[in-house]
Amino acid sequence: MDNSFDQVFRGTALTAAGGAKLDVADVFRTFLYDGTNGDNHAIVNGIDLSGEGGLVWIKSREVERAHALYDTARGVHKYLQSDHNNAAQVDLTNSNDKGVKAFNANGFTMDDDALVNADEEYVSWTFRKAEKFFDIVTYEGNSQTSQTLNHNLGSVPGMIIVKRYDGTGEWWVYHRGNTAAPQTDFLRLSASNATEDYAGVWNDTAPTSTQFTVGSDSAINYSSRNYVAYIFAHNNNDGEFGPDADQDIISCGSFAYDNGNTPAASVTLGWEPQWVLTKNSASGNWNIHDSMRGMFASARGPTLYPDGEQVESATAGVVLLNSTGFTVANGVYDPSTHIYMAIRAPMITPPAAATDVFAIDTANSTSNAPPVWNSGFPVDMAFYNVITGGDRTILSRMTGKKYLKINASNADANDDDGWDFMNGWYNDSFTNSNFYSWMWKRAKGYFDVVTYTGTESARTVAHSLGVAPEMMWIKCRNAVHSWAAYHVALGNTGIIYLDSNEAAFSISGSTVLNNTTPTSSVFTVGANHVLNQNTKTYVAYLFATVAGISKLGSVAHSGSSTDVDCGFSNGARFVLLKRTDGAGDWYVWDSTRGIIAGNDPSLSLNTNAAQVTNTDYIDPLSSGFQISGDFTDGSYIFYAIA
Repeated sequence: MDNSFDQVFRGTALTAAGGAKLDVADVFRTFLYDGTNGDNHAIVNGIDLSGEGGLVWIKSREVERAHALYDTARGVHKYLQSDHNNAAQVDLTNSNDKGVKAFNANGFTMDDDALVNADEEYVSWTFRKAEKFFDIVTYEGNSQTSQTLNHNLGSVPGMIIVKRYDGTGEWWVYHRGNTAAPQTDFLRLSASNATEDYAGVWNDTAPTSTQFTVGSDSAINYSSRNYVAYIFAHNNNDGEFGPDADQDIISCGSFAYDNGNTPAASVTLGWEPQWVLTKNSASGNWNIHDSMRGMFASARGPTLYPDGEQVESATAGVVLLNSTGFTVANGVYDPSTHIYMAIRAPMITPPAAATDVFAIDTANSTSNAPPVWNSGFPVDMAFYNVITGGDRTILSRMTGKKYLKINASNADANDDDGWDFMNGWYNDSFTNSNFYSWMWKRAKGYFDVVTYTGTESARTVAHSLGVAPEMMWIKCRNAVHSWAAYHVALGNTGIIYLDSNEAAFSISGSTVLNNTTPTSSVFTVGANHVLNQNTKTYVAYLFATVAGISKLGSVAHSGSSTDVDCGFSNGARFVLLKRTDGAGDWYVWDSTRGIIAGNDPSLSLNTNAAQVTNTDYIDPLSSGFQISGDFTDGSYIFYAIA
């Protein structure tokens, strides 16, 4: 795993006081890295810790080690262990192994330390202080009946975690979803204990938008002892994030779990999460899930336990993602109530540049170490192909260890895990200059991935694109059905098969797209079994135009060359072209293989044939691309990326 950071992971840079107009990626980051056993190991994740302050939470994924929590309030070299009940902070100031030695404007730096920088795989979660997201408060106990403490969250906290750091002491957790009167109850972060009822912890006083209260219990408010409080917000249509400062990004709540009854336990957030913390309030481990390590739509992914040193278990996670929240896998717990904290996926800011969200690479072009294909950003969808001939294979982070063939109607099949890299995808080390991958990152207004289950009756499917999709590729995952493609130029009654060279055709009635144009929040499918067979699972890839970055449209080509103006400044790096008024392949050209004033290698998505290298069908054009006079006359739809 690469330890670098690309601007795309943050989206367009936004600066503001507090939480206003910040992107999710400005205040939270899951970052995967390989330890080096060396000094000055910098994790560049784009989070301003030195200027704004925050918390870094680190856990080894493959060795039984403690969770290490470093924060800017207590300072460098000092960590707390969430899985160690009563343990004081460990201070490495006078040790040869310094742990986290610096908080930086774009991340943090570590020295050699077995807990956070050994020769093994790690995950780090970084929380930046920001209004309506996260704050840190330190205080000295007074042994009085209670103590009221100020915070800068700017909203009523959804969860508060308190720990004594200069000596032994419990991990106390307040959570707004923990019973009907959470100010009288507490949980222990370091233990699987059930909710405990004791008003002495929070003095039977609910927190406010400016203060929280600790009670008389000696473990949370003892005289001359020092404590740290991590304070997390709960947005409820009052978040101030995103370009218009009107988006929620964090939610704390509870859900009922009934172990096997349908429908499954479901949490509606109004947005897709990228990080979810859960806890059975009756009894059971705390669980941390995140989409970088793997949170999938219909399969259990990995989890880590804040109250334990266990290594990551590949299929122990319980959270299943969807576009508006998450569900919880059946058959895991006894019937009970669970609490959660969820953080939004970074789909609220458009991309700043095409290179932030699209890349092409050959297998291990930069080194023989994984990932096979390098992108410079975390990949959310990719297709790959041996250009000498072979299936066009497509996978996505959302669907996990499964692949489909673009050129075939087959159901999905198992593949190796290849998503937990910061700079590319696929966990292997082979080298093959004929093995190409085309890689996309999800971003508002540009590209999204959605999964859903068919019902055989007209329904809407929520998405996170933020604009109306202009092209959609939809495929049944667990049955043999063709790929159905929608393109804005064909209208809401037109459909075209992605795995065929057939012309576009219009569907009478409302069986496919229900004669309904997609919107900025949903698309509609009718009763047709190709897109909506009852109980079958589907994946949809959604594409849209972003000025200067991507362009979808249609063009009529006849006779001599035809210029296609995409609004680009340096030409297209990727061109997809499909004839709609007659038979014709789904042609793909790209600048890595060559878009030149001469013969240009082309692949056909709908076949498994080798690329064709002796045709000159398109030529460079600074504003987009040019269709040459050698290409067949007709009406075409296109998709281009700068």
